Amino acid sequence: MARKKFEELSLNNAFLFAAAMQDAETCQMVLEIILGRSVSNVAVHVEHTLLYSSDFRAVRLDVYASENMEVAYNLEMENWDKEQLPKRSRFHQAEMDVAALKPGEDFSDLKPSYVIFICTFDPFGYGLYRYTFENRCLERDFGLGDECCRIFLSTKGTNGDEVPKLLVDFLRYVEDSSDACAAEISEQRIEKLHEKIRVLKKSRTWEAKYMTVEEYMKRAEKQAMQDGMEEGMKQGMKQGMKQGMKQGMKQGMEQGMLEGQEKGQQRLLKLIELMSAGEDAFLIPNLAKEETLLKQMYEKYHL
Repeated sequence: MARKKFEELSLNNAFLFAAAMQDAETCQMVLEIILGRSVSNVAVHVEHTLLYSSDFRAVRLDVYASENMEVAYNLEMENWDKEQLPKRSRFHQAEMDVAALKPGEDFSDLKPSYVIFICTFDPFGYGLYRYTFENRCLERDFGLGDECCRIFLSTKGTNGDEVPKLLVDFLRYVEDSSDACAAEISEQRIEKLHEKIRVLKKSRTWEAKYMTVEEYMKRAEKQAMQDGMEEGMKQGMKQGMKQGMKQGMKQGMEQGMLEGQEKGQQRLLKLIELMSAGEDAFLIPNLAKEETLLKQMYEKYHL
């Protein structure tokens, strides 16, 4: 599949989104559009947003921000992982709490937190632009009061009469961040956001970073494909032998290869996620070049 040039990307690209959110004013503007209220003095935690260095010590595409150090936000652009979103939102919420509470501090010191996923698909199938979740008592329908909120936005929503027009315009712009789309929307805050995105796309520095990350991802995908082929051959042989016929062997190998490729990709992505969070993050770029290292890491992380 051909990769888009950096200048052609829309905000639904996780790299461009994370890069854009590093600007505190842009992040604040997006939060205000999503929440439908004013947000003051946003600080973006760069060390948690898009960690980039020449040796790829980490590549992380979610964005952490805080408002006057009283409210914490985690924003992430999501294009494909529909099934795991609920559990991932739970993990992000826990991760934010662990990072926020220092040893010796009381639980009352935990600040309100929002986990926000912007999805280019409908995560729950009800046709909503926005799904908001809070912990509530099922028996008496009252809030738990833990000040945790999870919001899932969908660019595929259909209930425009139930949400602010600005939110609908923003989600439309997420899908199509072109000059033409921004001009059609003709909303001051979208125009301001678009101007910031245009400036970002003209940055040679960010373009170079994007190209480098893309090259790394290509190597990772290639390695995952190779792992999948190997796993698929093994599964296919087993299935084919059980069927005991030439046609059965062919069908078994084809099915096994497809299953193996998918399994291999998921296995590699899980490994990268685990390594990024630990002491082995700096070894990630070498996975696609050193087969022995890849095997060692799989064994170390019990994959």
